[in-house]
Amino acid sequence: MSDPSHDRSLESAFDGQASRFERAPVQSDPAALARLVNKAGFPVGAYVLDAGCGPGLVSAAFLEAGYRIEGVDLSGEMVDRARKRCAFAADRARFRQASIFAPEVEALAPFDGAVSRYVIHHMLDAEEFLARQAALLRPGGVLVACDHVTSPSPESAEIHRRLEVARDRSHTNNPSSGRIVDLFGLLGLIDVSLCEESFTLDFDEWFDRGTPTEAKDAVRARLVAGVDVRGFSARVQTDQSIQIHCIRAIVRGVKPTAT
Repeated sequence: MSDPSHDRSLESAFDGQASRFERAPVQSDPAALARLVNKAGFPVGAYVLDAGCGPGLVSAAFLEAGYRIEGVDLSGEMVDRARKRCAFAADRARFRQASIFAPEVEALAPFDGAVSRYVIHHMLDAEEFLARQAALLRPGGVLVACDHVTSPSPESAEIHRRLEVARDRSHTNNPSSGRIVDLFGLLGLIDVSLCEESFTLDFDEWFDRGTPTEAKDAVRARLVAGVDVRGFSARVQTDQSIQIHCIRAIVRGVKPTAT
């Protein structure tokens, strides 16, 4: 089950981040959203859980593709924005402020598909988070997780984690791509596939929409000194801006049908 104290921290952080979050290029990029819809490959007209729906950017992309969406998020501010963004879909879209572990969400199951984007790295227990979604799927249902990933090296991953926490107190751990795939396997999912994509963050935009635990100048200095981790490498540009080169993974698996 989720931790109530951590859930409250996430709710507070994302209530405060909502307006900046939905404008962030990495969140709102229409091409990346279209690729996520395509890679998910949900059945036509599927009934889909958007776990950690945020301001409805992912939900809107799936609604535009003809799916039905139940969006769930801990942040009331995010849910309000999702409802407004997805009002065009009328009764194909419903949103609620809740944990995916809440009985009211279980009552909505079974789902044909479940998707989360950029949520795993906020979870205390990634396996539990994914297992809950898998449990809410019908046999043959599809689970999709998309997140930015880190190095499989524990030492490099720890460098990455510390920088992420310095910028955002709601961060827990980035998984590696292999770790997400392994979790899908541990949950008994089949036909597991992995797709990786590169993307770039601007340091100022990235930092300014977070809830930092360290001063911006201190984090900038650490990046300028040199960070080269798989999934998080910093490069100083000629105008002294900093670009962070990242990798996101899209992992897809299918819940087995009864034999």
